[in-house]
Amino acid sequence: MQRTFQDFIYHIQGERQLSPNTVQSYRTDITRYLAYLGEHKVENENTISTDHVIAYLEDLAEIPLAPSSLARNLSAIRMFHRFMVNEGYCQKDVTENIDSPKLPKRLPKILDISDIESIFENIDTTKDGGVRDRAMLELLYGSGLRISELLSLRLPALMMEDGWVRVFGKGLKERIVPFGDEAKNWLSLYLQHVRPLLAANIKAEDTLFLNMRGTPLSRMGVWKIIQKYTNLAHIDKAVSPHVFRHSFATHLLEGGADLRAVQEMLGHSDIATTQIYTHLDRNYLKEVHKTFHPREKLTQ
Repeated sequence: MQRTFQDFIYHIQGERQLSPNTVQSYRTDITRYLAYLGEHKVENENTISTDHVIAYLEDLAEIPLAPSSLARNLSAIRMFHRFMVNEGYCQKDVTENIDSPKLPKRLPKILDISDIESIFENIDTTKDGGVRDRAMLELLYGSGLRISELLSLRLPALMMEDGWVRVFGKGLKERIVPFGDEAKNWLSLYLQHVRPLLAANIKAEDTLFLNMRGTPLSRMGVWKIIQKYTNLAHIDKAVSPHVFRHSFATHLLEGGADLRAVQEMLGHSDIATTQIYTHLDRNYLKEVHKTFHPREKLTQ
């Protein structure tokens, strides 16, 4: 089934144009699935049964994998089987009647506005690295970018005069996101005074954010930078790059932003994904109700 697997990878890369991270996740999940089938002497696409898939998922659950990881594995396996049916590798989709595991609803972790300010205040912008870090975190929080989107930014993506950044998100979908004056100010300082120094001796091409060796910043590099400043700010929370994105969305909605505008800026294809950010502080909702509901106004 290795030929079928390679054709599937070409399909999700070329025709479906899934993101590199998604392709890698599916590659890992299906490789493990095929290894399990091989161990159980299943070597032909038409001999895979629903029982095989269920037994495999039960094995994963005993590892144990979290419900979200199980759901991702099942999603990959379903796509693989649908592909095999559509391309004529087998006659029946044995995954169509398998239910997805129930996922608990979790509210995203966010930083308070005071936490954000404290992080920025603890960045030493008298140093080149500090200017870069401030520019990077201002943009991360100011535009709600995913970490993968931030690290893939190229210099031409910035429209500095107008305060916009062109982003390629999941599935290489393009969107244009605004950023504010603070991000614009620090990005200007970084581009004028710091990035030319970092890129001086090594071919950095046009990647926006570079490490101190002049090569593109990595995910781990950004994680370490964030950890450094959250520790300096004495913030007792687990803060990842995605927490800045969650904070961006939540703070916009708390300030009265339209849900569809936030959806557009985040690059969510389904507004239901954005709606998780509407689970805001109850006191805030109560204040909105008290301020704007006509029956409340009668008693004021």
